[in-house]
Amino acid sequence: MAEVLVFHHGHGLTAGVREFAERLRRSGHTVHAPDLYEGQLFDSLEEGAGYAENAGFDTIIARGTAAAEELPAELVYVGFSLGVLPAQKLAQTRPGARGALLLEACVPISEFGGAWPRDVPVQIHGMDADPFFAGEGDVDAARALVETVTDAELFLYPGGRHLFTDSSLPSYDEQAAEQVSHRVLGFLDRVNVTAGPPL
Repeated sequence: MAEVLVFHHGHGLTAGVREFAERLRRSGHTVHAPDLYEGQLFDSLEEGAGYAENAGFDTIIARGTAAAEELPAELVYVGFSLGVLPAQKLAQTRPGARGALLLEACVPISEFGGAWPRDVPVQIHGMDADPFFAGEGDVDAARALVETVTDAELFLYPGGRHLFTDSSLPSYDEQAAEQVSHRVLGFLDRVNVTAGPPL
């Protein structure tokens, strides 16, 4: 099965992110979920974003990169919102990536070098009225990526919630999150079959 590296969002490594990782494990995948906040958890997204800004987004990305260096190259990278930064960077720049799952965020391809690897499939998920995903340009970056990459999909869900996939937060939307989980598991099964054994 696939080996997956999951990066949490701006609240930190919440119970909901851990539950997501565990669900993938129950489906047979090997899942790693490092804590990019070094044990910090925040009740509000504003507080969490403040921590990330003070630490520096480059530092958060560097922590994600360091976590990946301890693992095989043949990973599927998953990022929730803020976690998309290290996930997308690694998928674009670290050789061997098997795929990327970008949840509720996406940055322009040019942010990490201007090209998406030809053989790395990607799925992007977000709500169509999310003030962060839809209102701050992420959905535009996602559409541009899908137009550029052969094996890329963008899934939009009705609603305006950010972090709707985290079952431990008030923003959780069970129906939409279940759709995301179903598509994520299908993606991992497909990537595992098509990628073949690690080199």
